[in-house]
Amino acid sequence: MEPRRTAMLAMVGLVAAVVSTTALSTAAPSLISMPNSDRPSYDFHDESCPNLRQMVHDAVEEAIKEDIGVVAGLLRVMFHDCFPQGCDASLLLSDKFWSELNMPQNRGIRRNAVYLIESIRVKVQDACGPTVSCTDIMNLATREAVMHFEVPGYEVPLGLLDSRAPAPRDNVEQLPGPDFNATQLIQSFKTRGFDITDVVALSGAHTIGRSSCGSFKNRFGENADFVRWLQGTCARNPNHLQDLDVTTPEKFDNVYYNNLKEGKGVLNSDMALTRDANTSWLVDGFAQDQGWFFSQFGTSMRKMAHLPSEFGKNGEIRKYSCFWANFRGPEGPTADLAASA
Repeated sequence: MEPRRTAMLAMVGLVAAVVSTTALSTAAPSLISMPNSDRPSYDFHDESCPNLRQMVHDAVEEAIKEDIGVVAGLLRVMFHDCFPQGCDASLLLSDKFWSELNMPQNRGIRRNAVYLIESIRVKVQDACGPTVSCTDIMNLATREAVMHFEVPGYEVPLGLLDSRAPAPRDNVEQLPGPDFNATQLIQSFKTRGFDITDVVALSGAHTIGRSSCGSFKNRFGENADFVRWLQGTCARNPNHLQDLDVTTPEKFDNVYYNNLKEGKGVLNSDMALTRDANTSWLVDGFAQDQGWFFSQFGTSMRKMAHLPSEFGKNGEIRKYSCFWANFRGPEGPTADLAASA
C-alpha cells in the first residue's frame, strides 16, 4: 500500500504544480472605490505627470547599479508599509516621538530604499508639481525593482494618498515575524485577504536580501549542519548580515525554494513552509517552475498594492518630504530620519 500511496501523492503534487495561476490565488482585487472621485486608477497620472513611470524606472535602475540590495529594501518597505493598515506611506514618517521605523518589526530596513523614494519624490515634484503621493512612488518603485529581474509587471493603483500619521503600534505588531510557523503565517496573511499561495509566493521575496543574526537565533541548537554553520558564523561576528538566499543572493529567482528543499532556509518562517502539507507542495512547485513563481509573485504583489487604507479618502500628497506630513510645514520635525534611526 505504501508505494501506491507515494505514487498518488506524487501525482497530486504534479497536478497541483501545473494548475493555472488563475485557479490559485484568484481573488483579483478591484480598485478601491471612492465616492465622487476618480481616485484611484491605473492611469491616474497620465495627464498630470506623463513621464512619471519613466522617471521612477530610471531612478530605480540607477540605484540598482549602485547597490542591488535596494531591491530587497524596496520590497520590505512596501510590505511593511502596506500590511499594517494598507498602502499609505505611513512607514516613511519620521518623528522623535513615534515612528514605525523605530519598531522592532522594522529593524534593519535599508535606509537607501527609504531615501530613494524621497529622492524620486523631489524629481517628480520638480517636473510635475505636488501631484504624486509618496505612496504611489513607493509602489511604482517596488514594481520597477522587481521587473528589473524580468518578473512580469503587475497593476499598481495610482492616485493613492499619504497618511498624516504613522500606523498604530498594534497594527505594526501584526506583521508576521521571522519565527512564525506555517500556521501562524497563513493566519496572519489571511487577516489581510491573502491565501496560502500568496503566503508562499510572497515569501519568495527572500530570494534577495539579508537578515541579522537576531532574526534566526531561535533556530540555534537545531540538529542540522546548516544551522550549526549559521550559529558559528554569528558567534564569530554577532553583527553579521546573512544572505537569505545562500546560493544566488544577488538574483531574484526560484533558487530560494530549492534551498528550502535542501534544508538551507535561513529564517524559521522560511523552513516552516517545507514542514506543512498546506505549503510544502507550493515550495516544490515553485522550485521546479520559475515561470510559475514569477507569475504568482506578480499576482500576489498586485494584491498587496491594492490593500485599502483609511487614508484613501482623508489623506494628502506630501509636499515637503515623504518623511513628514504637510502640517509640519517646509522645515519638518525637529528630528530627522537619521536621528530617529
